[in-house]
Amino acid sequence: MPMRSSFVFGLAIASTVALGACGKDNAGTDVDASTTSDGSGGGGTPAFEIVSKDVTLMPGEQVTYCYYFHTSNTTDVLINKWVSDMSTGSHHAILYMTPGATQPADGTIDTSCGGLNGGRAPIWTYATQTPHQEENLPADDGTGKPLAQKIAPNSQGYIQLHYLNASDAAITAHIDLKAYALPTGTAYTQTDAYVTYNNDISIPPNATNLKVTASCPLPAGVKFWAMSTHSHKQSVTTDVMDGTSSIFHGTDWEHPGSKNWMTMPFYTFAQPKLTWDCVYDNTTPPPAGNNDKTVVAGQSAVTNEMCMATGYFFPSTGPKFQIVYNGSCIGL
Repeated sequence: MPMRSSFVFGLAIASTVALGACGKDNAGTDVDASTTSDGSGGGGTPAFEIVSKDVTLMPGEQVTYCYYFHTSNTTDVLINKWVSDMSTGSHHAILYMTPGATQPADGTIDTSCGGLNGGRAPIWTYATQTPHQEENLPADDGTGKPLAQKIAPNSQGYIQLHYLNASDAAITAHIDLKAYALPTGTAYTQTDAYVTYNNDISIPPNATNLKVTASCPLPAGVKFWAMSTHSHKQSVTTDVMDGTSSIFHGTDWEHPGSKNWMTMPFYTFAQPKLTWDCVYDNTTPPPAGNNDKTVVAGQSAVTNEMCMATGYFFPSTGPKFQIVYNGSCIGL
């Protein structure tokens, strides 16, 4: 299935849902990706911890790896906080869970970066673009229950790691990711990721101010507590729209930031769909740019583009992945 493979490859190099800042809305808070820490350091003992192997990056090298694992928890855990630390040379990291998939042995690190399993995309669970990030999930859903992400015992998955060594010397890089859980038996409301991907991108050579727009349906009755976008270097601006209103506006493709609603009323879309758009300029010549070619959707941050809306919603029974292909929105 070429379309679905393209989606997964694109998603595998996508960026942050665990989110940084831009946009204005009277119910939301702008959060800068460089200041997401609450200073608590996580507190207590993590439910599980994943430390990837060191990889060596030569000067100027840019590469994407995946590190495969099983979590160490022996019972269901309700994760309400993530703390990650990435070493120098790390551009971003995304945690994917892969229940039921066939994947390499624990501890393997490669550039294959997962794929579809029986038509199902890997489950985007956490992401970061900052050296140190602490993501606290909302403590009250409006009925007194905290939000949490449920992780089954001995869950398998991988961390996708995008590295760029901008220095003149070889460096080693890795990530340390800790997951903190609610006490056993806590009443909670499940939250999961809502992720879109627009496969219908085609940016001609020397194009300016080219807007690409897509829409996908939303689950009925859900609320969002975080929203952001992801695109590549041809992108000038990005927006997530509720009808004609922008609820998130980004101007920095590398660090788009996010809109966060951490307390009631959270954000409920007035429309039954989410619309997102990206505006592109393709005017920079190689090797820094791509104005000698038509840029299409794909995994390469160097030669391809993306236009994604990313967020967290509740109540949830599972994550939502939506891909636009030939004008149609398809759920995975």
